[in-house]
Amino acid sequence: MAGRLRKFLDGIEPHFTRGGRYEKLGALYEMVDTFLYTPRDVTRSAPHVRDAIDLKRVMTYVVFAVTPCALLGMYNVGLQANLAMADLGIASAGGWRGAMIEGLGLGYDPASIAACFWHGFLYFLPVYVVTLAVGGAWEALFAIVRNHEVNEGFLVTSMLYTLVLPPTIPLWQVALGISFAVVIGKEVFGGTGKNFLNPALTGRCFLYFAYPAENSGNDVWVAVDGFTGASPLALAQEGGMEAIRAGGYEWFDLWMGFLPGTIGAESALGCLIGAAFLLYTRIASWRIMLGVLLGMVGTTLLFNLVAGGGDGNPYYSVPIEWQLVMGGFAFGLVFMATDPVSAAMTSTGKLIFGALIGVLTVLIRVVNPAFPEGIMLAILLANVFAPLIDYFVVQANIRRRARRYV
Repeated sequence: MAGRLRKFLDGIEPHFTRGGRYEKLGALYEMVDTFLYTPRDVTRSAPHVRDAIDLKRVMTYVVFAVTPCALLGMYNVGLQANLAMADLGIASAGGWRGAMIEGLGLGYDPASIAACFWHGFLYFLPVYVVTLAVGGAWEALFAIVRNHEVNEGFLVTSMLYTLVLPPTIPLWQVALGISFAVVIGKEVFGGTGKNFLNPALTGRCFLYFAYPAENSGNDVWVAVDGFTGASPLALAQEGGMEAIRAGGYEWFDLWMGFLPGTIGAESALGCLIGAAFLLYTRIASWRIMLGVLLGMVGTTLLFNLVAGGGDGNPYYSVPIEWQLVMGGFAFGLVFMATDPVSAAMTSTGKLIFGALIGVLTVLIRVVNPAFPEGIMLAILLANVFAPLIDYFVVQANIRRRARRYV
């Protein structure tokens, strides 16, 4: 397929390069020519450094790494919907989803893996298609205007953005959020490699504060009208571990990601698989992951030590292993915090950057009752401080080396 496309483009290339009125079409040609496959104009000899890895492969690896989270997330969305339908006595999902499920004879049995997966897939698919269409259109527009190629970074942004959304989100909000993510979160700063905030989180944060009714609360996480189910994070705010257990949640459920939540950011197991792949391929920084873990563990232990005192907040007693699997902590640790563009660049700075995220996540979860998640705001705030962290690390190295020669 790629060979046929290249042959077609080679045939029409001369028409794209004659005269000024074809300049924009020439930019479009360059955009398509370099998307997803390696162009012919690559470095082949010295003195340039050559490596087996390039931007396409890096982005492809990240998409592969997040796939377990996506698959488990689709199953979980369908599972929660089927459980809610059984609880409310609803016989059909209705609409085009119900027609497809019933037409294929899948049914709504919560014990059926196929029924749960395909039900969840029908919620994932339209959100992802809208994200790709709208976000890809913005990427193509900026590529044409600036006369540069479209890179594969958007493939990662689109997948991560989709997985952190609630399954009940209106599609027009999906389009608005990804537009904000691409235009305001990345392109206004110059495009890929120049943004200082994680684009996927920027779009998600915009939706959270602009449309809180559809992006927060207990009724947005299960794709069944009229059903509400409090998440462990919300229950922890109300009554700590006692409320979580009274809500019927077990640690294993959270580890697998089988609870009401986002489309694909709940499974700690899926995140662990993705982390192992990213660390093995050296795509993600182990220093950032370690820093986030150490920051979370240290802050959680501190709150555990003072549990029962202070303001009597029951969240103080939530242990480390529950903080790790609740909400999107594991997803943020593996896929969001390790974004190489918006994170710190120096080795020591990566540890500090990660630790700042871990500390802020627990602080926001425990102390701030208005925002039970924490990891999203923590990463965005750390993104803002990443250049400052690197600056002080570099200055400390300069002073240390200068003292050697005094």
